[in-house]
Amino acid sequence: MDTRTRDERGRYEPTYSAEEILAAVREYEPAGTMEVAEAVGCARQNADYRLRRLRDAGKVSSKKVGRTLVWFTAEEEHA
Repeated sequence: MDTRTRDERGRYEPTYSAEEILAAVREYEPAGTMEVAEAVGCARQNADYRLRRLRDAGKVSSKKVGRTLVWFTAEEEHA
């Protein structure tokens, strides 16, 4: 039986926090999506989804380097 909790919309709650994602970005900055995924212990697709949501919230920014998208903490994170 699955013991994960669900949010009010019935979706599973993430097993890692936004702060864990941000910490991984800070550690590897500029961080590749796969580095973040490995640091928090999730699939690359899950890390990509969470990073894009954090970007939409203004917590991280991204830049294309060659064919790779890399992540940085947002400017206000550095202040």
